[in-house]
Amino acid sequence: MSFSFIKPQLAKQQELNLYRSRKELDKGAGRLLVHQGKQYINFSSNDYLGLNQHCDIKSAFKKGIEQYGCGSGSSSLVTGYSKAHQELEELIADWLEAPKCLLFSTGFSANSGVLSALGQSTNTGYFLDKLSHASLIDGAFNSKAKSKRFKHNNCEQLNDMLSSSDCNDKLIIAEGVYSMDGDTGNLSSINNLALKHQANLYIDDAHGVGVLGKEGQGTLEQQNIEKGSHLIQMITFGKALATQGAAVTGSAEFIDYLVNRCRDYIYSTAMPPANAVATITSIKLCQSEHWRREKISKLTCLFKSQLDNSIEITDSQSSIIGILTGSEENALYCQLQLKNKGFWLTAIRPPTVEIGKSRLRVTLSASHNDKDIIELADCINEVIGKCLQNK
Repeated sequence: MSFSFIKPQLAKQQELNLYRSRKELDKGAGRLLVHQGKQYINFSSNDYLGLNQHCDIKSAFKKGIEQYGCGSGSSSLVTGYSKAHQELEELIADWLEAPKCLLFSTGFSANSGVLSALGQSTNTGYFLDKLSHASLIDGAFNSKAKSKRFKHNNCEQLNDMLSSSDCNDKLIIAEGVYSMDGDTGNLSSINNLALKHQANLYIDDAHGVGVLGKEGQGTLEQQNIEKGSHLIQMITFGKALATQGAAVTGSAEFIDYLVNRCRDYIYSTAMPPANAVATITSIKLCQSEHWRREKISKLTCLFKSQLDNSIEITDSQSSIIGILTGSEENALYCQLQLKNKGFWLTAIRPPTVEIGKSRLRVTLSASHNDKDIIELADCINEVIGKCLQNK
């Protein structure tokens, strides 16, 4: 027995060059990955700081397993909350200069769970950047809140929306670094609007934390955003910090509300304490090893300088660079050609990006070297500049 719509919808995905499938890897996440016995230079990982194979983090994970076992065994409100979780929450709150912190198993769960918990009434208004992550969109539009989306980084439109809203409680939702374009949110102006309209501000900084800021505190620190009780920040551990999970920071009252009313937190098994132990080590490395952020910046500049002027890229202010190919078919073709040359990149297609703006998403890491960058740029110039035009 099956659902009648499954087969035709899958066929439609294939017809539109939007079909997705998983690729089992023998080795992945670092500079190199191995697929079906062949090695590739990996430019698709979010391991921005190159910490995935760091011996101190792996050692901390092992010590955590020895002390706490492999899993937490329960939700945080039963018996799943350990001293390791508490220490990690306190470290993050201090690092991000926030009153309090709460851990989640994933960034998706954090975003959707928080917005669901806050959107309990139609008297609440959500105002989302047009390029907000799927987890933010799901959390907002599946809640009872009145949700509207403003054009990407368009503060004039956001101001008009806030001015015309009759909601008692307002929440602006934006990101620090947008994961498909690599550009940063206009957080200073957005924060000013939040203060002007007595709105709260939720920043998803999954791709900014670790990479931006003096000690990797993320986009808010880099843009010198003044902290206040109106501010909520979400960070993830599975990217620059190279472990797993997420955290939300905010006022003590707000965090207490989540503990009591956020279903994603209340009913989820807590992350393994060993993971919390490893993340503590990862954050401390992130804070102290400034050279990793410096290297990412250097490699990003090198990569952009090596691309032909004819190559269209996104307006990135981070180590995420989108190489625009136009159609979905073009993106898949270029992905295959680069794979044949030993480079692993991912073709990004709708609905992740707009129709007609399919791209190759290049993510640079501190684990890459100059040779990797120059060779990738040369191959992209060849594939897009020649192969694509003659295929």
